[in-house]
Amino acid sequence: MSEYNELALDNQLCFALYNASRAMTKTYQPHLKKLGLTYPQYIAMLSLWQQDGCSVKALGESLMLDSGTLTPLLKRLEVAGLVNRNRSLEDERTVLVTLTQQGKSLKMKAIDMRQKMMCNHQGDIEKLVKLKQDLQELTQTLLME
Repeated sequence: MSEYNELALDNQLCFALYNASRAMTKTYQPHLKKLGLTYPQYIAMLSLWQQDGCSVKALGESLMLDSGTLTPLLKRLEVAGLVNRNRSLEDERTVLVTLTQQGKSLKMKAIDMRQKMMCNHQGDIEKLVKLKQDLQELTQTLLME
């Protein structure tokens, strides 16, 4: 009987999560390429489709990204014609991000892409929902430490 090696790579939850994340991003890449988005841009758009007109700060909090990462991403989305960034009229220190008409219309293509990806998934949807919930709980637990 072999001894459990706690430092073995295959025994690391962090490595399993890392590989799953890379595999998920790789699976999305060809679909996102058709939308003209990178994965980080896609998650930013998902957040904006949910709450258009939010501040850069609020968007960063929802995506768990700092402004140093988020600002260049938003600049690229702005150059692509998908969002506008404007200073708030109430507080000029606040920058608001709003979807352009092109950014809003991209939502329907993203819905179609997601539906195709779910149809291609051969697993149990309930297991995926449970996995997502477990990962959200794990994230919250880790952030509290």
